Amino acid sequence: MAGFATTKMSSRGQIVIPEEIRESLHLKEGDQFVVIGKGDTVILKSITPPSLNEFEEIFAEARESAKKAGLKKSEVKTALKKVRRRG
Repeated sequence: MAGFATTKMSSRGQIVIPEEIRESLHLKEGDQFVVIGKGDTVILKSITPPSLNEFEEIFAEARESAKKAGLKKSEVKTALKKVRRRG
């Protein structure tokens, strides 16, 4: 992987990720990033959606946690509706 490269910000706030970095990280048009800024440091972290297998693992873990906590399906559904209304 390429270690570093330089780039400039445009007048519209856009930054080009140099080609060697894009290629080494397999980045493509439309990829999304989380941008974190602190002091004089800016970090771009690519966002990659989990695979279906990862989703299944997450759901299985959530079901197990709910079961251990003694939650019923109806309680989980009610909690989800409540959280979704806040958004």
